[in-house]
Amino acid sequence: MHTLLDPLARARRVAPDRTAIVCGDVRLSYADLWSRCRRLAGALQAAGIGPGERVAIWAANSHQYIEVYAGVPASGRVVVPLNTRHAEPELLYALQDSGARVLLTDRDPGKLVDAVDRVIRIPDEYEALLAAADEAELGVDIDEDTLAGLFYTGGTTGASKGVMLTHRNLIANTFHWMSGVEQRASDVMLVIAPLFHAAGSNGVLANIWTTGTQVVLPAFDPAATLDLIERESCTATLGVPTMLSALAEEQLVRPRETDSMQWIAHGGSPIATQILRRLHEAIPTAELIEVYGATELSPLATLHRNEEQKLDIDRGKSCGQPLPGVDLRILDESGRECEPGGIGEVAVRGPNVMKGYWNKPEQTDAVLKQGCYWTGDLGYMDEEGYVFLVDRSKDMIVSGGENVYSTEVEEVLYKHPAVLEAAVFAVPDDKWGEAVWAAVQHRAGHEGVEADELIAFCREHVGGYKVPKGVDIYPDPLPKSGPGKFLKRQLRAPYWEGHDRGVN
Repeated sequence: MHTLLDPLARARRVAPDRTAIVCGDVRLSYADLWSRCRRLAGALQAAGIGPGERVAIWAANSHQYIEVYAGVPASGRVVVPLNTRHAEPELLYALQDSGARVLLTDRDPGKLVDAVDRVIRIPDEYEALLAAADEAELGVDIDEDTLAGLFYTGGTTGASKGVMLTHRNLIANTFHWMSGVEQRASDVMLVIAPLFHAAGSNGVLANIWTTGTQVVLPAFDPAATLDLIERESCTATLGVPTMLSALAEEQLVRPRETDSMQWIAHGGSPIATQILRRLHEAIPTAELIEVYGATELSPLATLHRNEEQKLDIDRGKSCGQPLPGVDLRILDESGRECEPGGIGEVAVRGPNVMKGYWNKPEQTDAVLKQGCYWTGDLGYMDEEGYVFLVDRSKDMIVSGGENVYSTEVEEVLYKHPAVLEAAVFAVPDDKWGEAVWAAVQHRAGHEGVEADELIAFCREHVGGYKVPKGVDIYPDPLPKSGPGKFLKRQLRAPYWEGHDRGVN
């Protein structure tokens, strides 16, 4: 097995002059990327940051971010990407928990300066350090089991944990991805998802391995994304459903030239069929690909290609089949494998499964059982191995003894012409224990839509116990985590105030 040194070394050897990264007005070749990663290693060495020590980065997407993401682990140190949407207490926790000695950031660090030995500001101080540093050897005294990164999961259901991913984890999952979707030197990958999250960074290593070009967008904006696709003739991108929904809306209203796009992948949370329909209408040349996984899986477990061809059949709602090299099963509470169609917890075995949670042995033992990572996701598998997700187990609504899967209700709400975003969750109910509730963002031009109309619409499509008892309607986007998942705990919180637990 390889380490993160290997994709950098191969790219420098076989395509030194090919464009590796485009970021604003900056264009770096693979020879540039190699040299800058070696100078980053030299700068850290001169600063007394030794092998195995943690280097945190809290910044928007940039070419410097990619250098840090690849170069820090290749130098034998551990990269700690921090969520730019986390509040200061959450960031302080991650820095203190990880023991990071250095923080690289493009913003005012505030109280974070007290949590590390040194803060290096991006871009000015970072660029000055690299300019003054000697190149240092990469790949010294590291192997596949060396820790490469600590990825703090903000999650949508609870406290942050540092996911320990080794070189083996990241490289193995890169090959899993490359075995499912062919990567070419001619690829121009548009990086729109935040690089602090696995959805943003999972394509970085594959692109470097195959010497494609990465076009980096500092922060997602649908108009800027389409402008870059047109200007750079981008061929592919990966984002979360909320991003792709916004992208489709912008393209349908103000179209750009997007015929260069060959595929658009999405992951992070289940996607409504209606979003896929509008995305295919907006960018018809692009194959639609779903990936499913978790940070703990480095991050990919399944792949579903050509979704645009399956929108009118049940399999169109699947997140795909397990990637080659990934063993995914649906297990019941006792650990027995469910029959096809039986709902259970998604469990994954393979070289991509994390080493564990940093400094959290009990939480590690709770999810690494029977040689598998238990994802906390509920789903089922059909006779051909297609996986269908029904919900996060922690977000499942139990109303009057009946299980309600929020994605099913969200799917209905997305079919209403007034609904742009929808999130469904549980609220306490004296009679039924829990009741179904929804929050939606209305589309422009549908400001007059009322909750009763949406409730009646749902009643036409799902059983009575699944119909929302209420709908909160917002003019602005619903709150999301850094990776773009809906913050259901935030939407739910006002209704559970005064209750000593979050289920009823």
